[in-house]
This record gives sequence, C-alpha cells and structure tokens, in this order.
Amino acid sequence: MVRWQLPSFVLLASMAVTAVPAQQVASPVDQAKALFARFVQLEQAYDPRVADVYADDAVITNKRTYPNGEIRELTFPPRKYKQLIRQALPVARARGDRSTYTQCVYEPQGPRVRITCARYSELKKYSSPYTLVVGPSGSGRWQILEEFSESRP
Repeated sequence: MVRWQLPSFVLLASMAVTAVPAQQVASPVDQAKALFARFVQLEQAYDPRVADVYADDAVITNKRTYPNGEIRELTFPPRKYKQLIRQALPVARARGDRSTYTQCVYEPQGPRVRITCARYSELKKYSSPYTLVVGPSGSGRWQILEEFSESRP
C-alpha cells in the first residue's frame, strides 16, 4: 500500500484558505461612495445613463435664487427629471457646463447614507450646497433617493 503525504506547504496553504473570512458585504458608506463616484463619472462624461442613477420615486428639490433676490423652491417629478437630464446633456456638453464636488461628507442613516458636498459650477463660477440621500431603492439597487440642490440662473 502506497501512502501519499502532502508536502507541508500544501497543508499550510489549505489551512490559510480556510482561515480567510467569507467575503464581507460593503458597508453602506462604501456603497454610497461607489454610487457617488459612478454618478460623477457619468455626469462628467455627459452620459445619459446618469439619469438611471435616480430611483423612480426619488424626491428632487432645487432652491433657485434669482438675481433680484427672489428664491423659488422647485420639486421635480422623478420621471420628468430623468427626461430633463437626458435632454439637457447635449446642451451642457456644448456649453462646457460641468460641476465639480468637494468637501463631501458621508453620514450613515441606517441603510441609507446622506452625502453632503459643495458643488462648483464651472460654467457659472459659483459654489452651492448639494445633498444626496442614497440607498437601496424598491428594486434593491443602490440609487439616489433624494437630491437637494441650490442653483442660480
């Protein structure tokens, strides 16, 4: 009878493999960071798929300050907002209308994450507060659930 003996490095390697913990699920903050990075990447590329990052039932609110000091708060139905994004992208690209985001803070709120940034309009040369609430939508995918922005004409 022939007896096979495994070399010690094979035994050590097999013990190391069994000692590795199961793959961990990304934390809500990690998932929020990944979603926001994808959002910015699509936005910067003027890719119409940026509209798909918004949940179908997202709450989208914009506080618009006019030169005369008048302030209007607008709430957009998500389906219409997605349509507006897709229509506006070619115009934004032609004008060089681009935003950059700085000072982003990620605040966990249960299964959701609030992202607060300063958004800078490269075209209009101003900064404004920008807040997203992201998390799993009804479909289970991580999407933008709420957007609060400020703008100027």
